[in-house]
Order: sequence, then C-alpha cells, then structure tokens
Amino acid sequence: MVEQAAKKVPVLAGCGSNSTENAIRLAKQAKKAGADGQLQVTPYYNKPTQQGLFLHFEAIAKAVDLPMVLYNVPGRTAVNLETATTLRLAQIATIVGSKEAHSNLEQVKAIIDDAPEGFVVLSGEDALNLKMYSLGGQGSISVTANVAPSKVARIWNLHSQGEVQEALQAQEALQPLNKGMFMETNPIPAKTSLAMMGRCAEEFRLPLCPISPDKRPELTKLLKSYSLV
Repeated sequence: MVEQAAKKVPVLAGCGSNSTENAIRLAKQAKKAGADGQLQVTPYYNKPTQQGLFLHFEAIAKAVDLPMVLYNVPGRTAVNLETATTLRLAQIATIVGSKEAHSNLEQVKAIIDDAPEGFVVLSGEDALNLKMYSLGGQGSISVTANVAPSKVARIWNLHSQGEVQEALQAQEALQPLNKGMFMETNPIPAKTSLAMMGRCAEEFRLPLCPISPDKRPELTKLLKSYSLV
C-alpha cells in the first residue's frame, strides 16, 4: 500500500488487535514499511475496562513512535471507548485523532468540544458523515468511498464551503448506497462492488465469504442506479 500510494497521500495502516503485544508488533511493522500513521481499534472480545483500554493504547504509543488514530466501533468490538477515556488518551502527543463508528452523536460532540487543539475526530458512519461534520468532525474513514469516492468527498467539500443545503442533498442522495454497503457484513458488499466495477478480484478470506445469491441482484441494481457499473 505504501508503494502504491507513492507519497501522493498519507497511508494509515490498520494495526489493531485484542492483544496489546500483537498490536505493538503490527505497528512496528507498519512504521518499518513506511506508513504515515496507525489505526488502532479497541480490543475486541476481551471487553477491557476503561482503564484497560487506556493502558492498551498508552502502551502502544510508548512502544511505537507513529501517529495513532483510535478506532471506536462498539458494534463490532463489544466495548465502547468512552468520552473520558478518549480525552485522556488525547493528551498523549502521538495519539492524534479518533474514528467514531457509532451513532452516539452526544459522545462525538463531547469529544470534539473538549479535545485538545489538533486532535481530529473522524466519522466512521457514512450515514452520519454530514451530522458529524456539523458537530465539528474533520473528515471520515468511509466504507462507501471505496466505491464512490468522489460522491463521499463532495459532501465534505460542500460542508467546508458552507453550502449547507447542497451538502444535505448530497448526503441524502447517497444514503441508499451507504445502506447498501451493509446489506451483508462489511466488507462483503464493498469488495463485491469493486469486483463488479473491475477494480479487484472477488476474493474473500474465511470466515468472510461471497455475497448471498439473493443479494447480488439487489447490489447490482443499486450500483447501476449510481452509474457505478
């Protein structure tokens, strides 16, 4: 990925693990490979306490001098990185932001309101991108952008330019595609879409598997409606 990017855009490497030791190992590998930063998800399955979460991310930050974006996705990890813990972690110099992939906008606003200067909050929920931007979010790490990057970027651009109504219309127009990317477990619909678009092979590693036969026509119809296939 670093070679493909060729320094044209920064590379944020996913290094997360529910083992702190393994997360450190992956982060070191990412730094050695030339990544510009690391994305560290909350440890899944273990369900650590808030203090355990703080110590996990603190240990990674101490071990690897590589900018870190926290990744809070409670729907997939069974643990929420609470506001107070995120703000504690935001005091560590190399922890530069958080990806908030949930629908708790009150939590997002609380982090944005009290985070130190330079700490970036990113949307991890495509359906809520514009709402998070309106609260002060500074971008998104998007699923939908894998298949329609210009459409996702346009929402941010319109918001940044103060084109409120146009941004709202663009967000609403993209909502069926946002929803469609989760008609089955992500990233199955996204990877299937990219294969249909000729961007990659339709390959999955178990336990992920090809999209269900009854969902394929629905996905094809959706992509056609956006002129993506």
